[in-house]
Amino acid sequence: MEAVAVVRATEKRIKALSRKLNQLLEDKNGRLYQDNVVKFGIPEEYVKKAFSEETLLGAAQSEKAISYLALKNGVEILGFIQVIAHNSLTAEVDRIVIFPGYERRGIGTKLLKRAMADQKRKKVRTIIVKAGKDEAHARAFYEKSGFILVKQEILKFPWGKSIPLVVYRFRMI
Repeated sequence: MEAVAVVRATEKRIKALSRKLNQLLEDKNGRLYQDNVVKFGIPEEYVKKAFSEETLLGAAQSEKAISYLALKNGVEILGFIQVIAHNSLTAEVDRIVIFPGYERRGIGTKLLKRAMADQKRKKVRTIIVKAGKDEAHARAFYEKSGFILVKQEILKFPWGKSIPLVVYRFRMI
């Protein structure tokens, strides 16, 4: 496997990430579109706004959200993870996305380990993550990474769709 570095996202890299995400969303048959629009019934406009430069930069500038990028050769973005602070002791893995062609190569694990190590240095004690109840691959990934299932809940969206979720927790030592 090629050398992959995990780096904290800078403003320039967040802009590049947004461009890549929106480019991938243009492919209606692609995994990113299918996983974020079709599978969960989320309106395309909402997903595009969530991945927009303005939204991603705004989250980073709020200092509550930190994004990390997996880079090949220091340039090509292979995926990313975003962690949001709930308070000084708890943070949430808000999203983790590995781009098509790079899945199942350990990139998600590298991203998660880096994000968790940084949270541990900040004295965060608990990391939570939510996954779709029927997302077997995501659930197996978090369980393999030491997360414990703590509850199930229903996420209700303003456009009338509801998604059953599972909530996992990881306690830092």
